[in-house]
Amino acid sequence: MATTQSQQVADALSQRTGHAVELVGVTTEGDVSKALLAQIGGTGVFVNGLRDKLLSGEVDFAVHSLKDLPTGPADGIALAATPRRDDPRDALCGPAKLADLPRGARVGTGSPRRVAQLRALRPDLEVVPIRGNADTRLRKVTDGELDAVVLAYAGLNRIGRVDAVAEVFEPDQMLPAPGQGSLALECRADRDDLRALLGTVDDAATRAAVTAERTVLAVLEAGCSAPVGTYAAEIDEKLHLTAAVVAYDGSRQIRLSGSGHPERAEELGRELANRLLAQGAEQLMGERDIEPR
Repeated sequence: MATTQSQQVADALSQRTGHAVELVGVTTEGDVSKALLAQIGGTGVFVNGLRDKLLSGEVDFAVHSLKDLPTGPADGIALAATPRRDDPRDALCGPAKLADLPRGARVGTGSPRRVAQLRALRPDLEVVPIRGNADTRLRKVTDGELDAVVLAYAGLNRIGRVDAVAEVFEPDQMLPAPGQGSLALECRADRDDLRALLGTVDDAATRAAVTAERTVLAVLEAGCSAPVGTYAAEIDEKLHLTAAVVAYDGSRQIRLSGSGHPERAEELGRELANRLLAQGAEQLMGERDIEPR
C-alpha cells in the first residue's frame, strides 16, 4: 500500500511540475514488528525511519498516511502538503453487513478506536486484535479464522480490494481516525524549494479538515491507543467537525460537534477538545479492559 500511494503522489507531482520522481523504499519498525501498534510505541514507529532519511538527505521527501503521523512537531521537518483526501470511512470486510453477522462473531481490528465503536454497535461481538497488511488481514476472513475485519476504505481502494467490502460505515456509526484517508508529504524544513514543489499538490480543504481533526487528538493528548474518532468536512463554506471519545467496552461515549470558518480549523479543534475534556473525556480514555476479549 505504501508503494502504491507513493507512486500516486509521484505521478501527480510529475504531471503538475514536469519533474521526474524516483521512489526509494524504506522499511520501518512498524512494518516489521508483529506486535500491536499500541505496544511498540504508537504511530511514530511508521514515520521515524522515514524522517531519519529526510534529515540525512538520503531522500528529498516522504509520503505518509497522515493518520500515522504523531500530532507533535518534528525538529527540522515540515509538513509540506496534504493532497486531496480519499474516502475517510472505515469498511467491514466479510460475507455480511455488521447487523447480519451471527451473535458472537469474531471481528478483527488492530485499532482501539474501532474496538470501542464496534462494541458500542454490537456488544455481543468478539473483537480480535490483529496486525499485518490489508491482504494478510483479509486472508484471515477467507481462511475462516475470523468472520470479518475492519479496514480503512481508502486503503482498500488504493490496492484494488473494494470487492471485499460488505459495508462502509458512515461517520455517525463509526468515526474515523484523525486524518484517515489523507496523505502527508514531509520534507526538511530548510528546503524551501521542495516545500514549494510539494505545495503544488496541496489541497486546502483537506488541510483544514485534517488540521481540525488532529488538533482534537493533540489537545486530548491521545494517540493510536486511545478510542478517539474525529471527522471534519467543509459544507457550504463552513467546516463541520465531530469528535467522540468512546469507552473501551463500548458502554459509554462523549460525542460533540462544532462548526466554523475553515481558516479557524485549529481553533475549532481546540475548542471541541476542551469541551470533550470538560465532560470527562480524560477519564473515559483512561479506562481499559482488565483482560482482552
